[in-house]
Amino acid sequence: MSINEHPPQLHVPVLLDATLDILKPIQGENYLDLTAGYGGHATRFLEATENFEESVLVDRDDYAIERLSPLSQQGASLLHTDFVSAARSLVEQGKQFSIVLVDLGVSSPQLDQSTRGFSFKSNGPLDMRMDRRQPVSAETLVNTASIDELTRIIREYGEEPHGFAKRIAMAIKQARPLTTTEELANLVKEEYRGPWKRIHPATRTFQALRIAVNEELRQVEEVLPLLPALLKKGGRVGVISFHSLEDRLVKRYLKEQQDAGLEAELQIITKKPLDGVNYDVHNPRSRSAKLRAAVKK
Repeated sequence: MSINEHPPQLHVPVLLDATLDILKPIQGENYLDLTAGYGGHATRFLEATENFEESVLVDRDDYAIERLSPLSQQGASLLHTDFVSAARSLVEQGKQFSIVLVDLGVSSPQLDQSTRGFSFKSNGPLDMRMDRRQPVSAETLVNTASIDELTRIIREYGEEPHGFAKRIAMAIKQARPLTTTEELANLVKEEYRGPWKRIHPATRTFQALRIAVNEELRQVEEVLPLLPALLKKGGRVGVISFHSLEDRLVKRYLKEQQDAGLEAELQIITKKPLDGVNYDVHNPRSRSAKLRAAVKK
């Protein structure tokens, strides 16, 4: 099946106006989007800077790369890789940018396409890979990982209590092989004790497996120290996170910069993060989003 047979739905970028307001793109500036996705942020930033030729858009999702082609045709460079690999390569090349944006969320088309396996709202294969070239999928994990490893993943990345995480892990092992999102969601729901309302009991397990499959927290930890080298003097960086595990890493890194005194390379420009609840009220997928930003001294 070709990519074009089932085009993803429109992705509404989170905190778009807040991001533009904080990072203040100016005509002529160059822009690096380390998680360009379907181009929602990139389009608006590049409209403001009008500097396509010196700007770089990165994503590890082949669907996203294809849909960034209109910006590529206007001169922007595309890199089909994860953002840590891209950042390291650009640093080695000595490239620096006026604006760097890192949006750590899963895009709406990824969530909405059942074939990607990120969501249990419609049945699909247990995939969850942002980069479909990588060998390890969610199906690989649930069918091969030990009970201890599954328990650790669900507890650490899903922030579930240890007892419930272990119960899910044991149920997964007993039910193997699991191949679909519906099978896994139903299994977790059956292990859940007590009533539930808005949030499905499997939500955190799916988050945990997605983080593990895509090594999301490792990627965040490794990209943060590279950001100063990617910025020109006076360059601004914005990081949008979607859950406490990511935001904690970003907050800690920026605090380390703040506490470094004269050795600090970045100065924080958001004393408190801008959140989707207050700054993007009409976009339901912005609810948990937090934007933190800094400028290079």
